[in-house]
Amino acid sequence: MTHYRLPVTLFALAVAVFPAAADTHVEKTDKVDISATVVADGLSHPWGMDILPDGALLVTEREGRLRIARDGELSEPATGLPEIAAEGQGGLLDIALAPDFADSAEVYFTFSEPGPGGAGTALGRAVLEDWDSPAPRLSGVETIFSMAKKTGTGHHFGSRIVFAGDGTVFVTTGDRGDSERAQDLSDHAGAVLRVNRDGSIPEDNPYAGDEAAAPEIWSKGHRNLQGAALDPQTGALWTVEHGARGGDEINRPEAGKNYGWPVISYGRHYSGAEIGVGTEAPGYEQPQYYWDPSIAPSGMAVYQGEMFPEWNGDLLVGALKYRMLVHLDRDESGAITGEERLLEGAFGRVRDVTVAPDGSIYLLTDEDPGAIVRVTRD
Repeated sequence: MTHYRLPVTLFALAVAVFPAAADTHVEKTDKVDISATVVADGLSHPWGMDILPDGALLVTEREGRLRIARDGELSEPATGLPEIAAEGQGGLLDIALAPDFADSAEVYFTFSEPGPGGAGTALGRAVLEDWDSPAPRLSGVETIFSMAKKTGTGHHFGSRIVFAGDGTVFVTTGDRGDSERAQDLSDHAGAVLRVNRDGSIPEDNPYAGDEAAAPEIWSKGHRNLQGAALDPQTGALWTVEHGARGGDEINRPEAGKNYGWPVISYGRHYSGAEIGVGTEAPGYEQPQYYWDPSIAPSGMAVYQGEMFPEWNGDLLVGALKYRMLVHLDRDESGAITGEERLLEGAFGRVRDVTVAPDGSIYLLTDEDPGAIVRVTRD
C-alpha cells in the first residue's frame, strides 16, 4: 500500500514511538544482519496496518476493531465503523491512509460486508478524527464499493488496498471459495478491482462500458489475493495470492488480463486432484513466481529505504504457514532471481508487511494475542 511519508524532521520521532522491548530476535541474512523486536502486543488477529504522520501505527483487528499503537500501548477501538460480518476469514481487513492524509485525514478500509445471501468484500472510506489521542474515531463513513454477489461462506475475501500514482485505488478480492467465480467477468470475485477515490469507475478501466462485465475489474483469474503493493520506482502493481495445495503466485496484474485460476495452476486441490488443464494454456498469464508447496502468503511490500539499501527494489512477503518473512531478490529488469526465508518460527503467522519512512520494516502477526514486530539493521 502507499504510505504517508514523514518529513525528515519527524524521522526520529517516528522511531521513538515504539521503544525497544525484551522480545528481540537477531538473525544473519545473506547480505545483512537483522534485529526483530516486538514493539506492541495484545492485538486480536491483526490484519492490516499503515503508518500515521507521527510514526504510530493504525492497525485493524479482524474481529472488527481499529486501533492505534503508540509508545507500545494500544488506543481504545475507534468508533464509527460500519456493520462488519466477522466470521471465518472475514472481518475488518486492510487499512490505508489516503495519499493526501495530511490534508484530508481520509482512511480507506476493506471489510466483509453483510447483506442478502451472506457477505462480500467491500471498500469503505472515512475521516480519521482524534488520531493523536487515546480515543480515535471515524466520521463521514461511507461504503464506496460493495461486492454485488454475497454468499454464506467465510472463505477468500482478499483483500488489500493500493493507491496508484494516478489517484485511483486498487482493491483485491478472493474467489469466495467458489473457483468458477474467478473466471466470470460479471462477478467481482477473484479479481483486482480499480476505482476512483469516490468509488466511481475510471474511464480507462478495461471493461468500462462493457455491459457484460463488472466495470470495476482490472484483472481476473485470481484465487485469494491477500497481498498487494506498488513498486515505488516503476509504478507497477504487484500481488501475491494463495494457491490451494501449492501454487501460491506472485503476479504483476495488467489491465484486462486473466491470471488463470482455476483453469491453470502450479498447485493441486487439497484432495490431491489436478487443477484445470495444467500449468499453462492460451489466453492465461504466467506468474512472476510461485511456491509449491504453499507457504500461505499474505501481506507484501516492495522495499525502498535507507536502512537496507541492499534490498532496494526487492519484494518482502509475509507467510502464515511457515511463520516467516520471505525476501525475494530482483534484478535490474525487475525479475525475481532468488528467495531467502527470514525469521522462520520466531514470532508467528506474518499477516502484513510495511516499510516505515526510516527504512525499518513492520510485521503483523495474525495471532490472538497478535503483535507488531519492528525489523531493523543489527
